[in-house]
Amino acid sequence: MATTRAGDLVRRVLDGGAWTSWDTEPVQVAEPGSAYAAELAAARERSGCDEAVITGEGLLRGRRVACVVSEFGFLAGSIGLATAERVVAAIERATAERLPLLAAPSSGGTRMQEGTVAFAQMARITAAVTRHRAAGLPYLVYLRHPTTGGVFASWGSLGHVTAAEPGALIGFLGPRVYEGLYGEPFPSGVQVAENLAAKGLVDAVVGLDDLPGIAADALDVLAARPPAEAELAYEGPGVPAETSAWESIERSREPDRPGVRELLRYGATRVTPLSGTGQGEADPGLLLALGRFGSVSCVLVGQDRRSQRTGHALGPAGLRVARRGMGLAAELGLPLVTVVDTPGAVLSAEAEEGGLAGEIARCLADMLTLAAPAVCLLMGEGTGGAALALLPADRVLAARHAWLSPLPPEGASVIVHRTPERAPEMAEAQGVRSSELLRNGIVDELVDERPDAAEEPEAFCRRAAAALEQSLFNVRAADPAARQARFRDLGR
Repeated sequence: MATTRAGDLVRRVLDGGAWTSWDTEPVQVAEPGSAYAAELAAARERSGCDEAVITGEGLLRGRRVACVVSEFGFLAGSIGLATAERVVAAIERATAERLPLLAAPSSGGTRMQEGTVAFAQMARITAAVTRHRAAGLPYLVYLRHPTTGGVFASWGSLGHVTAAEPGALIGFLGPRVYEGLYGEPFPSGVQVAENLAAKGLVDAVVGLDDLPGIAADALDVLAARPPAEAELAYEGPGVPAETSAWESIERSREPDRPGVRELLRYGATRVTPLSGTGQGEADPGLLLALGRFGSVSCVLVGQDRRSQRTGHALGPAGLRVARRGMGLAAELGLPLVTVVDTPGAVLSAEAEEGGLAGEIARCLADMLTLAAPAVCLLMGEGTGGAALALLPADRVLAARHAWLSPLPPEGASVIVHRTPERAPEMAEAQGVRSSELLRNGIVDELVDERPDAAEEPEAFCRRAAAALEQSLFNVRAADPAARQARFRDLGR
């Protein structure tokens, strides 16, 4: 697989191929007349670049962005002192000028000719990326073929959003080194972009020609600031006839009822799906995305009813994905939207050993202390700790037939009456339906179903999206103390 040249990449990604270089002459690290000096001279002639990275700026769909792009043709894109100096200078300039940063590494890692001092530059580059992120500035990474070693283990793995080139070799240990050390090939299919995406290590596999659109959509959310004012079309809920708790529960379980995917499809714009924790775990039961409802951008964490009902019950990994979303919102100063729609977390030995209870607790703690505004939409079923984990927001909305309960009503009936047959009676007694949640202060506002979301999926999702936009616009600043006080006083 051929590696895209650095210059070709910026020409294909930036508007009109226009590029303003930030590079200065690299610092001299090789003794004149040495073998290493000859290698550097040959690399310059062969690659047409004076170092293993190029840095600069351009416009990406009209937005000014900074770029750091590896040139694999220069000593396999390896990082030496001069390379690190250039990378760090570019990151620090992007931070100072408050620019989003797009990094496109393609590297074999540390430059062996410079030894340990070059190896330690990975920490220096990481520190610069950390300062950039701490300033609330977006950092996007596009992993190209090949990206291995210390580059993958430092600035290649720190993106707010990370995409990878189709078929790219991406891994910590280079396969040639592995075979040389252990006398056998590294297992095939592991260090491949598509496998990393499936394992939740990268968010998407994206061809180079699709990268500008994907990156621009992500930056439209990540670099957005709340509008000073907005024209809002939401009219608030009507007052439809009251239904029984059991009728709402049955309606919430309808196979055709819309969920978080339909909410994004019909009600959101600029949607950029993210995958997994970024640390080797993924869970189809939990959807993480960047998106926009009307004029307001957000990070969205939603329980996917369809996946949960087709064999992917929500587990501890899903809650860790949710916590990644909470961290993104806090770091970038974006509001968080959580969507609760779950028949309950997975019940298994693996979930117990995977720390399910602890992850529920940590989600609750993270929500209650989140340094970003938060809005929750209780969209359908709300069963048990998995539902509660995403509930403590500044404002909580509920669909008319949504409900919240410590157990499925059938389970509560078994505990109290030793039979599941009295589930409707238990649901009524426990006060699970949305109107009772509203009266008890658990929910702030209801979103109409006319008469049932399953019968009007697109209209319902647009209505829910408008309600979310209104709430996000009204909840302009994070107030963890008020959020905690709200739940401290609940039930009093």
